[in-house]
Amino acid sequence: MPVITYREALRQALGEEMERDPDVYVMGEEVAQYQGTFRVTEGLLKRFGPERVIDTPISEEGFTAVAVGSAMRGLKPVIEFMTINFSIRALDQIVNHAAKTLYMSGGQFGCPMVIRAPNGKGEQLAAQHSHALESWFMHMPGLKVVLPSTPADARGLLKSAIRDPNPVVFLEHAALYTLKGEVPEDEGLVPIGEAKVTREGRHVTLVSYSRMAHMCLKAAETLAEDGIEAEVLDLRSLLPMDEERLYASVAKTHRAVVVTEASRTASATTDIAAKIYSLAYDELDAPVEMVSGPDVPLPYARNLERLWAPDEAAIVEAARRTLWRSPGAGAGAGGGRVIHAGTGDAENGRRNGGGYHPPVAQERR
Repeated sequence: MPVITYREALRQALGEEMERDPDVYVMGEEVAQYQGTFRVTEGLLKRFGPERVIDTPISEEGFTAVAVGSAMRGLKPVIEFMTINFSIRALDQIVNHAAKTLYMSGGQFGCPMVIRAPNGKGEQLAAQHSHALESWFMHMPGLKVVLPSTPADARGLLKSAIRDPNPVVFLEHAALYTLKGEVPEDEGLVPIGEAKVTREGRHVTLVSYSRMAHMCLKAAETLAEDGIEAEVLDLRSLLPMDEERLYASVAKTHRAVVVTEASRTASATTDIAAKIYSLAYDELDAPVEMVSGPDVPLPYARNLERLWAPDEAAIVEAARRTLWRSPGAGAGAGGGRVIHAGTGDAENGRRNGGGYHPPVAQERR
């Protein structure tokens, strides 16, 4: 399979879908002449012309309204916001029109459109340009919310989003645009609403999506050095969410850590954790841990930005908490790494005054 970047995979999906379906067009600020803020639409204007690759004025509400109207008439617009922060200017069109058209028309006509944008922490883009707004869109019935983490998923999910009869909010991450990965030469469609286990494990499930899915894989490698086998579940879609695979993974490991790049309160983090409790409460041997950004605006200063963002160390610490790990013998005067409580003990019980006893959930099972 060819190896291409995340950015190239998105561009490939757009080009292939525009060739396949003449009703598909791209619209947004600087998507044509400038070829996209992050160069995703590079070459599309030359290839498809100004009627299908359209530069707009700086008016998010205006061009989103045009896209909604054209979708209601049968076209399939793919609009690009420079970053998801600018979608705030167009929320009325997204929430009150795109999301509700099918319902309010009694099923007579829908709104097949895709809203593309980088979402989450940028590199020193400061508080106004570093929002992670996935939970806002998750709250709106009628929308679908997709967050790919790899080039293959970016291409496959974008193609599926363009073909979907519903409005899809397609959230990318600026830090992933240069990420390289294998992409199938065939259509490579990825179904919306289908999660993927990217690393098998049996001791704890790390649940995430987008950039944090890669951070979870790094954390799993670190945990493996201590004999902790972490399973990594990349949700890929938040609405709809793959509850079946979420349950299956947690039921297998009996522990879960939810990792997102967003502030904690009323976020995707808390929603996923609530789903785990609802779906798999009797399978849990420890409370669900949550790793997220703090409830403060994201700072501009690079050192503070790094402190704000969830990292590998925070995920590793949370995973160890779910296993009730505590330092034990092994780091004596002669040196050597600290030995933690054995994996078998952690699987079979929880710490209680220094002793391990079967957890309540295990007794229920």
